[in-house]
Amino acid sequence: MRTGLRLQLAGILGQGMLGSLFLTVRYRRGGAEHLRKLRDEGRPVIFVFWHGQMLPLVDLHRDEGSVVLVSEHADGEYITQILKRYGFGTVRGSSTRGAVKGLKGMIRAARRGRDLALTPDGPQGPRFRFKAGALMVAQVTGLPIVPVAAGATAAWWMSSWDRFMLPKPFSRVNVEYGAPHFVPRRASQHELLQRSEMLELELNQMTERVNGLDASSEVAGS
Repeated sequence: MRTGLRLQLAGILGQGMLGSLFLTVRYRRGGAEHLRKLRDEGRPVIFVFWHGQMLPLVDLHRDEGSVVLVSEHADGEYITQILKRYGFGTVRGSSTRGAVKGLKGMIRAARRGRDLALTPDGPQGPRFRFKAGALMVAQVTGLPIVPVAAGATAAWWMSSWDRFMLPKPFSRVNVEYGAPHFVPRRASQHELLQRSEMLELELNQMTERVNGLDASSEVAGS
């Protein structure tokens, strides 16, 4: 079977299986007022979240047209096929392979008014360590960075480096949005390092909360 056809079939099957799973999942969202305010202002955003928490966020934000930075590693094409079927745009690249191409693609998408989504510990770790790519995009575009964390009341965790999370059927997924972070255009390397450390700490604290969170607003189903 040709590679392109195999990838398309993987995308179709992946969407079908995930769609069936997420029909049973409930969401609770905390901090949504931060995102709502930016939406009311008509301002695109840069979502940042840990790589292993990607899957429920793909379902929750499907068909919003966000553009996701996807690794150029071999498994990135499978992820791309699924993302496209959930209404996302994609740019291939990462903080390691294809870094410059990936960041330029994200900047172009931002200038077209699209939301962006990056996993600052991807594509291969270290887990829960915030790399600078999202800060560079925010610095060039002026878009706010919105940290997001997701945790499930019951899940399977893969044995991969990122402990990729797959919520179990009928579980509840807790999602928390943080306050926006703006990166000054003339921020120094020292300032970028400080912001990177601050966002890393914030995302890790949010991750701890969503894994025991009783958030105030609930979205049943998806």
